[in-house]
Amino acid sequence: MFDMMKMMGKVKEMQAKMQEAQSKLAYIQETGEAGAGMVKATVNGKKQVISIDIDESLMTKSDKETVQDLTVAAINMAMDKADISAKEEIRKSTEGIMPNIPGMDLGSMF
Repeated sequence: MFDMMKMMGKVKEMQAKMQEAQSKLAYIQETGEAGAGMVKATVNGKKQVISIDIDESLMTKSDKETVQDLTVAAINMAMDKADISAKEEIRKSTEGIMPNIPGMDLGSMF
């Protein structure tokens, strides 16, 4: 028989775990590189850019477009890595609370 009170308790527990996991996302940091490491971008799990490091050899006026392209590539790579890490953190935080329902991916909620 379906126990509504037990289910509500699980939902509240999951909400608490999700909030805890969300607070940890700011501490996840991932770095992406482009141009053989000449441009590096670091983002956190909340997809905020933390830092950008550009090799001095690219700091000439003629390389402006290259620097822009490499910066975008490095940020996108870092964002992809941070997204994977954030989903893993959410998965770990909510593991065992709710049943594994096919098609219900809690990590995609963030």
